[in-house]
Amino acid sequence: MKKLYLLNFILLPLLIHSQDILWEKSYGGTHADYLFDAQPTADYGFILAGSSLSDKTGNKEQENHGDLDYWVWKMKENGELDWQKSFGGSGFDLLQSIKNTSDGGFLLAGTSSSSKSFQKKENCKGLSDFWIIKLNAAGDQQWQRTVGGDGQEELLCAFQTKDGGYILGGSSSSSPRSITSSKFDEKSFIPDPYSKSEKSRGNMDYWLIKLDKQGVIEWQKTYGGQYSDLLRSMEQTADNGYILAGYSNSPISGDKTEPNKGVGDYWILKINDTGEIQWQKTYGADGDDQPYVIHQTKDGGYIVGGNSNSSNALTTEGGIVANGTDYWILKLDQDGGVVWSKTFDFGKVDILTSLVVNNDETYLIGGHARNAAPRSSGGLMSKAVNLVAKEKDGINDYIALKINNQGEEIWSKTVGSGGEDILRKLVETRDGGYLMAGTSNGSSKDKNSAIGSNDFWVVKLKDKAKVEKVKASIEAIPNPVSTFTNVIIGYDFTKGTASVIDILGRTLQHFDISSRTVPVDLSYYAEGIYIIKIQTDVKTESVKVIKKIN
Repeated sequence: MKKLYLLNFILLPLLIHSQDILWEKSYGGTHADYLFDAQPTADYGFILAGSSLSDKTGNKEQENHGDLDYWVWKMKENGELDWQKSFGGSGFDLLQSIKNTSDGGFLLAGTSSSSKSFQKKENCKGLSDFWIIKLNAAGDQQWQRTVGGDGQEELLCAFQTKDGGYILGGSSSSSPRSITSSKFDEKSFIPDPYSKSEKSRGNMDYWLIKLDKQGVIEWQKTYGGQYSDLLRSMEQTADNGYILAGYSNSPISGDKTEPNKGVGDYWILKINDTGEIQWQKTYGADGDDQPYVIHQTKDGGYIVGGNSNSSNALTTEGGIVANGTDYWILKLDQDGGVVWSKTFDFGKVDILTSLVVNNDETYLIGGHARNAAPRSSGGLMSKAVNLVAKEKDGINDYIALKINNQGEEIWSKTVGSGGEDILRKLVETRDGGYLMAGTSNGSSKDKNSAIGSNDFWVVKLKDKAKVEKVKASIEAIPNPVSTFTNVIIGYDFTKGTASVIDILGRTLQHFDISSRTVPVDLSYYAEGIYIIKIQTDVKTESVKVIKKIN
């Protein structure tokens, strides 16, 4: 494998730990494949989500059906293929989000213009719609939903909620369909239960949809002002409500109660569990301020990350941006007040795409940079702190950054190829390392290989300062379980079998296994305790699983 180059930025040598590359992998066909999300899985592996234009070429196993198709790649901890799936219709299907679910499965969420065709089971309602697909632990489809209005919808984030249902968040330009025909019969009219129910406020609005466990809509809400309001991130909060973060260039109008501060701003809304607004705040300065990620923190406040090209700061809200577009991170209290503000400068254009809150109250931040410039870091009071300049003529690379709970840098690293590298997700993995996942069109001396014009590119880092966690020999996740559980085998083997045994000693299932992740379906059994016995050519072990009924 050709050698990767790495550039470590140095702030204080005693605080920065070296990050080793364990492996790097490219996945794709001979055309273009774009990665948008990645999640660690319980088996120490990962699942990647994006969209593909490629046919059955390279290491892609299924043909393309339309323009772009959803493409999911489940990988083992060493980066090798576990399974892959492709879903699409006759139009474009842009997979933006994948999340783990409590039954060991996955929720796919994105945007589709496809009519009923191939894997798409429902027609598009407008220009483009929300399209979600629920998979079980083995990657098999359980159900799907198409939700939209007569205009344009873009779905960016979706996840399972604490009640076992789901919430979808994105943007919409649609209004409810109007019936103007004189032949319209109100008594015989059946409204579409998966269509937009509220009028558009402006150009694009935030649009939230709450689903139950079966994917049926419980409620939906529209939030927006006169112009463009684009939802980028959301999370369920400790009080069962939700925190929303997006981009707005609307003045006071519609649902927006604070004026626009520049070209565009961060617009943060806190809502309750039925979608009612509890508070909202607008953050920004004279330029364009684009948020991408928000999370609730352990203190009940929030951290929001994005990027800014603003050149001056408000008295309570911003770091001065010295060079082009920089990362901009805000720590907020529980009412939206600014606790601290920090900017980080890696290149002329720095785009933050990922932010993870770690258990130790540090923050792991990912993104990409273009066109190198001297680095600087800090917030309103500390922007003058300069770091060592990056001595490189140009940069189109992945950027990883770790900061403490005061916004101070712990370490940072760039990883790049000879082309353009766009990092979409940076996550801490179960073994204490880090996964950098995105899209790359590079090869040559900096990257092992390129398959098509754009590929999924994944890099696994090891944190040398961390002691690697000891893996359990066998475990079941989730446990207790209502449908599927995954039995995770913590060692390599060649062949084996799995058996499900009830408390009377009866064998209910018996099947061959070859993977270290063993999905087991317990959905047809009564509540109680079951034993899953794993017998391999290495050893025999069992794990106790509690079956519950939701």
